[in-house]
Amino acid sequence: MSQSVTMSIRLDQQLKTRLEKIAKATQRSKSYLASQAVREFIELNEWQIQEIKEAIKEADASEFATDGEVQEISAKWGINGD
Repeated sequence: MSQSVTMSIRLDQQLKTRLEKIAKATQRSKSYLASQAVREFIELNEWQIQEIKEAIKEADASEFATDGEVQEISAKWGINGD
């Protein structure tokens, strides 16, 4: 397990109160819950950024779906693309 470090953050009072309620209900510390929230935020944003970079690379290489592929997907989901 990696070593943890201390970091201070500012929260508005309402958010702090909500965090305290969740901590009490889940019998977890506010620090643990905040750390989990930051971890989930980072993982989601890292994933999104990577997907965007890959999409830009594909677009730069002119790797687009054909009209037929778009129509096929639209038909699969019952979408009228006209």
